[in-house]
Order: sequence, then structure tokens, then C-alpha cells
Amino acid sequence: MPLLNKVNSKLNYNNRVLRGLILVPTRELVEQVSKSLNDYGKFLKVKHTKIMGGISKSKQEQIIEGGIDIIVATPGRLKDLVESEILDLSSVNYLVLDEADTMLEMGFLEEVEEIFSYCSPYKQIVMCSATISQNIQKLAKQFMKEPVTVQIHDRRDTVSLIDHKAYKIDIKKKKELVTKLIKDSAYNQILLFVNKKESADAALEHFNTHGVKAATIHGEIEYKQRVQAIKDFRNRKIQVLIATDIAGRGLDIEKLPLVINYNLPESTDDFTHRVGRTGRAGNRGEVITILTVEDYNHFTKIERNLRLNIKREIHEDFPLKDRQPRQRIQTKKKLSEKKGRKTSSSEPKKTGAKSKKTTKRDSNRSFRRK
Repeated sequence: MPLLNKVNSKLNYNNRVLRGLILVPTRELVEQVSKSLNDYGKFLKVKHTKIMGGISKSKQEQIIEGGIDIIVATPGRLKDLVESEILDLSSVNYLVLDEADTMLEMGFLEEVEEIFSYCSPYKQIVMCSATISQNIQKLAKQFMKEPVTVQIHDRRDTVSLIDHKAYKIDIKKKKELVTKLIKDSAYNQILLFVNKKESADAALEHFNTHGVKAATIHGEIEYKQRVQAIKDFRNRKIQVLIATDIAGRGLDIEKLPLVINYNLPESTDDFTHRVGRTGRAGNRGEVITILTVEDYNHFTKIERNLRLNIKREIHEDFPLKDRQPRQRIQTKKKLSEKKGRKTSSSEPKKTGAKSKKTTKRDSNRSFRRK
């Protein structure tokens, strides 16, 4: 909204100049941000367009030539248009890097640095992300002058609107448990996260054969299919949307009631982004995390990082058969033991033991000599 306000204040209807640029990592996020610009700017005369793959260059060139005020773009296609001299970014005064950490994780660092250099030297840069990585800090130090950090809340703060559950399950029974949880739930929208594309496809096949309407979004699904899957999910034509972390990043579903972590994410930051899809805008949400034996230690680390304490439950229909790790029994220590001291009664009598041992050895030596 501040970007729209600033661009609107400098509008010249007869000679539109590109002032604002919003960089995002995925096409889905281009669509989402573009929709937000339409909603917030519906009473303004600010013109914006989308720059991304899947749209013909000639069509994009026509729109640009007609005059544009703000562009929402993915780095690859934007850089391509600049290098083809179809687009000039030298007039861009306001530059926003949205989901910055994801963009850098996806390997767009060089493209982002080049795009920054194409823009006006007198520009304001805003970087938005739920988590701030070292790469973002490095980029800020390189391109920003005396940057100010605006933090809505600590990423480690527990969100009171989100209820967490965790189910322990045998590895071979994982799909069956999740299917039952979905069927037993009263929710008609469930976002399910997996770590790999193969896991997404396998989960989709299992759900379809067990009467659960589902779709999947990941890097190898064509863009049109991904858009259709998200549209069907929003319209409640499918109950479950299966997503990888990259595809699901920035996905905004209004009043999404439930997120399921089918696989545990690799990092605490990824867990934060997944959980952030629910419990938004004052609405309550629920997160269910599925744990097999190999996940226990990693999940404990995530809990510690986020100051969470989630009870592990076992579903009554799925008793555990996989071998569980042995739990250490906590014994209450005496105060003297906590301080590293031993009681006098527990100390061995070193002097007597030593003299007895020496006497025996000496007698053996004496026997050999004889």
C-alpha cells in the first residue's frame, strides 16, 4: 500500500514512467501480488503488469510500450527482457524483494544482484520475509544504506491462534494414518506439505485411490496445472492440496483451517513458513505433524528453536510396532551431586585398598625370588 501511494503521487498520465518493481520467486506469487495490487489500488489509476514465464514476450512488450507504473516479476524473465532491451529499469525508484530468503535459496542471487544494478541509484529497497537468512543480511549490506529492520514479531514467538498436534506412527502406516485423519476431519481445505516431488506424487496416488479429492503442486507440474490446482483448492473442489516447500511458499488461502506436515521439513525456517499458511489474519488454525522414529530428534530441535512443546500422540487405530528409541529415566539428584560433590559415605577408602594391593604384589615378587 505505501508503494501504491508513492507511485500514485508521481503519476503522469501522458508519460507513464516505470517507478516500482516487485521481485518474487514463483509465478504463483506473481499472481498473488498482482491480485493484491488490483484490490488495494482499485480506486487509483496506477497501472501494473506481470512479467513471468508462460506469457509470450511479444504480449509483454506491447503492455510495456503502452506505459506501466509497477511491475511484478520473477527474476529470470525480467532479466531476459532487460537484456533484450525490451525493458528499461533505470527509472525504478522503489524495489521490493518479496519472499527474499526463498529467492536466494532457489539460486537467484546473481540475477537479483544484476537487477538491482539496473535500477536507479536513488532507490528505496524493501526486503520482505518471514525469516532473515545470512544471505539476505549480506545482500542488505551490499545494496542498502543504513537499513532499518521492521519486525512484526519474533519468529520464535508461539502463535496462540495455532493449535499443534503430533502423531507418532510406523513408517509403513504413515499414508493410512494421514488418510484417516483427513477423512475424519470436518475440514474441506487441508494443505499437506512434503519434502520431495516423488513424495507428493505418491501421496496423490494414494489419496485418489482411497476416495480423497486431492491435487499437487511442485516444480515439475506445468504452470497452468498448478494454477488450476490452487484455484480448485480455493473453490473447495478438492479437499487436499499437496505441496513442496518451494511451491507452497507464499501460498495464501483465506481462513485455511489445517496444515499437515506429512514429512518433517529440513529446517526450522521451513517449518515456520509452513505453519504460517494457517492462523492468519486473526483466524484460528491447526497444524498436525506426522512423526516416524527417524524424525524424533529433528522435531525436538525444531520445538526448541521455536519454544514449542507439542505432545506426541499415538492414534488408537495405529498402535506402534516399529522399535522405539529407549527413553532415559530421569532420576532426582541430591543437591550435593548437582554441585559436583560426593557424600563422605560414598567415598572409597583409597589408602587401605592401595596398601593391601601393594602387599600382595610384594609377596608374589618375594616368592619368585625364593
